[in-house]
Amino acid sequence: MSYNDLRLKKEKAKKMMLLFALLSITMTFGGLTSAYVVSKGRPDWLVDFVLPKSFVYSTFVIVLSSITIQLSKYFLNKEKSKNRSLIFLSTTFILGIIFLVLQFNGFNNLIDLGYYFAGAQSNVTTSFIYVLAFVHLLHLIAGLVVVSVLFYKTYFDKYSDSILGFSLGVIFWHFLDLLWVYLFIFLYFIG
Repeated sequence: MSYNDLRLKKEKAKKMMLLFALLSITMTFGGLTSAYVVSKGRPDWLVDFVLPKSFVYSTFVIVLSSITIQLSKYFLNKEKSKNRSLIFLSTTFILGIIFLVLQFNGFNNLIDLGYYFAGAQSNVTTSFIYVLAFVHLLHLIAGLVVVSVLFYKTYFDKYSDSILGFSLGVIFWHFLDLLWVYLFIFLYFIG
C-alpha cells in the first residue's frame, strides 16, 4: 500500500469518526426534543412561557461565529494567509465565549422569573429548557477546545500539508451552531 493510499484511508476514517459523533449528538437532541413534545400534554406544562432575550442574542452571536470560522478556513486554505486565519479563529473563540455568557445570563433570567431546574419551585417545562441548553453548552465547550486546537495548529503551521483537521473542526463548529439554531427555533415556536 502506497503512502498516498494510507493517507486517504486515514482521512476517510477521521471523516467517519466525526460523522458518527455528529449522528450521536443528533440522536441525543432528537430524543430530548421528542420527550419535550410528548411532555407538552402534561397538565403542569407552562403555556405562555417566553424565552429570555439573552437566548435570542446568543443565537445571533453563534450564527456570526459560523461566519468567522468559515472566513478563517477561507484565509488559511485559499488565501494562504495564516495571520488573517488566526484573527478570524480568535474572533470565533471570543464569540463562543460571548455565547456562553449570554446563555448563563439567560439561565439567570429564568431564575429571576422564578423558574428553577429542580425543586419545589421547578416546572417540567423549564427543566427541559435547562437540560437542552445545558447539554448544548457542554458540546459548545468542546467546540471551544476544538477552536483552541485549530488556533494552536494554525499558529505553528501544522496545516501546511493538509487542512483536513481544520476542515473537520469547522464542520463540528457549524454543526454546533446549527444545533443551537434548531433548539432556539424549536423552543421559541414549539415551546
